[in-house]
Amino acid sequence: MSIVVRSPGGSAEGAITMGSSLRRPDPVELHASAAAADPAAGLLSPRVRAAFPALADTAETYLDSAATTQKPGAVVETVRDYHATATANAARGTYPWATVLTQRIAGIRARTASFLGAAHTDEIVFTGGATAALNAVAMSWGLAALRDGDEILYSPRDHAANVLPWYLLRDTLARFDRRIELVPYRVTPAGQADPIDIARKLSPRTRLLTVTHLHHVFGALTTLAELRDRIPAHVLLCFDCSQSGGHLPVDVGALGADFAVFAAHKMFGAPGTGILYCHRRTHPQLRPFLPGGATDAALTVTGFDGGTMPGLLEGGTMNIPGILALGSALEVLDSYGMAAIAEHNRLLTRRLVGDLRTVPGLRFLPGPAHSGDDSGHGIVSFTLAGISAADLGFVLAEYGFLVRTGAHCVPVSSGDPESVRVSTHVYTTVDDIDRFADCVRTLAEELQ
Repeated sequence: MSIVVRSPGGSAEGAITMGSSLRRPDPVELHASAAAADPAAGLLSPRVRAAFPALADTAETYLDSAATTQKPGAVVETVRDYHATATANAARGTYPWATVLTQRIAGIRARTASFLGAAHTDEIVFTGGATAALNAVAMSWGLAALRDGDEILYSPRDHAANVLPWYLLRDTLARFDRRIELVPYRVTPAGQADPIDIARKLSPRTRLLTVTHLHHVFGALTTLAELRDRIPAHVLLCFDCSQSGGHLPVDVGALGADFAVFAAHKMFGAPGTGILYCHRRTHPQLRPFLPGGATDAALTVTGFDGGTMPGLLEGGTMNIPGILALGSALEVLDSYGMAAIAEHNRLLTRRLVGDLRTVPGLRFLPGPAHSGDDSGHGIVSFTLAGISAADLGFVLAEYGFLVRTGAHCVPVSSGDPESVRVSTHVYTTVDDIDRFADCVRTLAEELQ
């Protein structure tokens, strides 16, 4: 018997007649093929998935780790324990609850610096997220450092968090009669920032080059390694590592980053917490951001004078449970090993791309798959002929596959179509990928 599945408010194009070849997976099937998985991957086991409470007993297959990762039990317990026992503020009181908390946060800052390859703990700033971190760069550095005619190179096809802050900075400076230029660069069919186009657009007035390390839609990695020797010393490099942090090894020193931002919720941590890396050479150019309690900047009769990092960019009561959760998340990531996590995602990406490549009517967005390469880093985006991305996502959810659909927070002017994005992590198995690909293939055949 066939049924018609239509998303709420969906178009006629989104209506699909489903045959008996598709069914919701039984919970037992989530782990059924773990033993058959490639043993070299090392992480494909029910034991790993069981460490994430939201996945332990669900029939759903979570394929949206690029939007947010699931949280391991250790992180959940850390947040609960802060609220349930010895709740206090940090860097305020002298009683044990407060002082112990202050020491724990200092330890997490040091661990974060080590995890990211930062040379100094004062290069690590805790923020409200990656978006807040990029806005901090724009406001604390850009407002004071940029002069009339200076330029910022950016990609309009990046996440809005790495596009809109620069437009706000430009508009704010214009109100004070300072004009800066935002110079867009191209993206290659492989989904990377185009080094040839960037090299051509670098100029004596370029002050900042901002790139996405691992693109959240295209799944392509950009390191600028081929350009490093050709970028003038006066040009600062900003890397949006929201997607790479927690998914593959990141070394901000090896990247040559002046600024780098991370989203804790995409690396097993809690929402509302981010990391801003600021190389020490940028510190003299920074002004206070979000000044308030605990801000490390002296207020004089003429304004703010001096100040040291990271307190220069931190003010008010920080997201204490979020920072504590980040510490636990880093421990979990280290226990698996970032190289092993990266290889796990690469294995799954190769399998997914190989399975989807022959699906009729399926087109990959820019990225490794689009350029004929089956490698990747756990992110694959595509469209399917005959159905909108939103409707396809709704139908997939009916069969237990949770994916992201839409423009994925890329500004509408980018020109990229809305798509379905599949993203994996350590708790994703080969069986998940195979069943998902089979489901998409069946849907595509129904649409023919």
